[in-house]
Amino acid sequence: MTDADSGQTWQRLVDVHYELGESPFWHPQESMLYWVDIPGKKILRANVYMVTAQVWDMPSEPGCIAPAQTGGLVIALRHGVFRAREWGGALEPITTLPYDTASVRTNDGKCDALGRFWVGTIDEPKAGNRAELFSVDCRSGVPVVERKAGDALTANGLAWSPQGTTLYWADTPNHIVHAWDYDADTNALSAHRIHLRFDPKPAGWTFEERSYLGRPDGAAVDVAGNYWVAMFEGRRVCCFAPDGTLLREIATPAQCPTMPCFGGEDLRTLYLTTARHGRSAPELAAFPDSGAVFFMRVDIPGLPVSMFFD
Repeated sequence: MTDADSGQTWQRLVDVHYELGESPFWHPQESMLYWVDIPGKKILRANVYMVTAQVWDMPSEPGCIAPAQTGGLVIALRHGVFRAREWGGALEPITTLPYDTASVRTNDGKCDALGRFWVGTIDEPKAGNRAELFSVDCRSGVPVVERKAGDALTANGLAWSPQGTTLYWADTPNHIVHAWDYDADTNALSAHRIHLRFDPKPAGWTFEERSYLGRPDGAAVDVAGNYWVAMFEGRRVCCFAPDGTLLREIATPAQCPTMPCFGGEDLRTLYLTTARHGRSAPELAAFPDSGAVFFMRVDIPGLPVSMFFD
């Protein structure tokens, strides 16, 4: 069933707009929504009941964040992976990743069920397929970094199936979502396949045209195993069944949705970050809430966020 509704079911979370919202997660102990503003070099969190947001400035762009089992956050900045024991606390270096920070930075990422922090990167010139996916395992007290995938332009769409046996990973500019079989105990990927493929952006496309349906950005999975993906420049969030069938298509109040996540006490609130960074004046006039965070209620709950273990 395709639900191409007009987006009126979305509500704005807080009356603030950010440049490029990404990496949202619902913190179950704090009942707060966290996310990042990448070019703004900020980490944010909102009390969704009091409708207030706190801002924490970072020394370089935060690509992704995840909550830690013992409190605080693990944070992937352009220049390394760091641990903060509390909100606003000191950034303790964990490790660096093997890339040139002049042209590559961290992007989408999250933790797996066993507490490893997975970090994707972005090839900013988008010329050399230098984006990669790494796992950072700190459970032994010494960080172990493994390269898990690569040859991409922009790492996005990272998610696992409810049983943890399938890993999804999108390459946004190439309009594809990869899938692998995943063994959490050995941290091994196998049986690679293309899970979803989308039509490329037409030459000369402008935001007024609806012929282009967007490219896969951030993603989340619900308890039924459905893959919810934000379609950047496509003005929509799509929900795909495990076999790749399109189940639902929801119009968004911004041309560039960036990443969904599930939250609320019952995990049936779908939150969505969006972007305004680099968008044209006519587009921002048409979509003035670009850069805001939105939410709506859904029927099927999502999976809870996985914690970082160290």
